[in-house]
Amino acid sequence: MKKVLILGSTGSIGTQALEIIRNNKDKFRAVGLTGRSRIDVLLAQIREFEPEAVCVGNEEDAKRVKAEFPKVDVHFGESGLVEIASMDCDIVLNALMGISGLAPTYEAISRGRDIALANKETLVAGGEIVTKLCKEKGVKLLPVDSEHSAIFQCLEGNGGSACGRAYAEPETDGIKRDIRRILLTASGGPFRGRTIDEMRNVTIEQALNHPNWSMGSKITIDSATMMNKGLEVIEARWLFDVPADKIDVHVHPESIVHSMVEFMDGSVIAQMGLPDMKIPIGLALDYPSRLNLLPEFSGKNRETDGSLDFFTKGSNLTFEQADRKTFKCLDIAYAAINEGGSAPVVMNGANEELVAMFLAGRIGFTDIADTIERVMGKSSFASPADVKEILEIDKESRRMARELV
Repeated sequence: MKKVLILGSTGSIGTQALEIIRNNKDKFRAVGLTGRSRIDVLLAQIREFEPEAVCVGNEEDAKRVKAEFPKVDVHFGESGLVEIASMDCDIVLNALMGISGLAPTYEAISRGRDIALANKETLVAGGEIVTKLCKEKGVKLLPVDSEHSAIFQCLEGNGGSACGRAYAEPETDGIKRDIRRILLTASGGPFRGRTIDEMRNVTIEQALNHPNWSMGSKITIDSATMMNKGLEVIEARWLFDVPADKIDVHVHPESIVHSMVEFMDGSVIAQMGLPDMKIPIGLALDYPSRLNLLPEFSGKNRETDGSLDFFTKGSNLTFEQADRKTFKCLDIAYAAINEGGSAPVVMNGANEELVAMFLAGRIGFTDIADTIERVMGKSSFASPADVKEILEIDKESRRMARELV
């Protein structure tokens, strides 16, 4: 039985992971759970799954949990996330939001734990440091983002191995697996086809209305600005050791093709499926096996079977070039990864701060990209030496974003 620590168990990814664990009790046990603000949800999860340890956002909530569950090891705050990441487990599912996922992931890797990564900021801000440690510790870094899971599966279909970074090797076991190009798909978000002027006065509710996916508020806003896709370009660069100029973004509004890989001989392998995050979550948790997530196939009613019906939803698949002039965040991300050093850290910190300000009603939607550009223009990008330095740069970029607003 695989022991699973879920960082961010009360969010969208975390709750879906627990649903998988609930339905596969012979395979998994949730030994650790964390939740920052939805304390009542976390309490219910503790009652059902009986973890050994939990982490909450503050000391007051920690006392509340300890009073109800005296046998549970309770941590709190940012330091608590690092502490719980050191616990005994087989795999850590990082479903935290933002830069908060970096330090506990680094700690878990240092302890030799495999990582199921749904927190893209870990690699955006700490890609070089994190992947280097994974290699030293022999840790599997398994992607949970639907797009990166798709790329992972495409590479598996070409004879890949357990850890995504192994795909970067030009030759493994005598088999040549050169990647010519990664085709990263994007839904286009709720504002696909709009101009900058049309987006200046969009509301928070409009920006949170994603056409295909149900996600947390921060990632949904990132999808609307297309910064999410920019972050995924940087994440793919580190996961698969492919330079950014070999990663092409294709807008695919149906969200059926989750991403593709083109190989040196011109062959393109795609991973397809209905938009369902339980697929990449389940694959990462049970790798290299696949979980049975669908009812028994009858062949009579594809919709009831849960299968992708190519005669209906899969009958008209379209692809468009990303509008990088309107959605400037995508170009900002490409520029950051090409600049290197701390540029992705600065960009990510400013973006997190500005998205929070937009969600609080303090700035307009287009102010997000405009202000990130200004922060980048005023910053220097020396390479950070360690996680502590990354977090210091992150704080400074947030301060600068607030000051410029």
